[in-house]
Amino acid sequence: MGTRWGINRTVAQVHALLFISPKPLNADEIVDALDVARSNVSTSLKELQSWGIVKMVHVMGDKRDHFESIKEVWELFRVVLNERKRREIDPTTQMLNECIAEAEKDKAADAYTRDRLRDLRDFFETTSGWYAQVSKWPTNTTIRFLKLGDKVAKVLGLGR
Repeated sequence: MGTRWGINRTVAQVHALLFISPKPLNADEIVDALDVARSNVSTSLKELQSWGIVKMVHVMGDKRDHFESIKEVWELFRVVLNERKRREIDPTTQMLNECIAEAEKDKAADAYTRDRLRDLRDFFETTSGWYAQVSKWPTNTTIRFLKLGDKVAKVLGLGR
């Protein structure tokens, strides 16, 4: 699944293993379970820690570092969405603003192109604003909202 979302295969495997593991695992246990190189495990763990979805923990009586994933699915989803927004959406919005500014300075730039750029930027800003609001909701509120589905459109009088 991870590779379909643009995640490196080993990173996805390490995360999947930590997610389903009932206890924190050390790097050697991960290497043995996945049969991958130690260097790939180390790199993957660093990447997962940079995303904030895996953290290092200490196990009593063991000097080695152990790792565990966020276990709560909704929290995991929220953290991944926040990181994707920060790493992908925000820079895209910034780049669109820069392109729009350049296009507005250039008298030869056609209006159609400027309009498309503004529409795209407005889409990213609108969806980011909506996400900023929704991301503050407690998990149970988010679940209830999502389960409403078409009922929201009916309440707002926005039938199909």
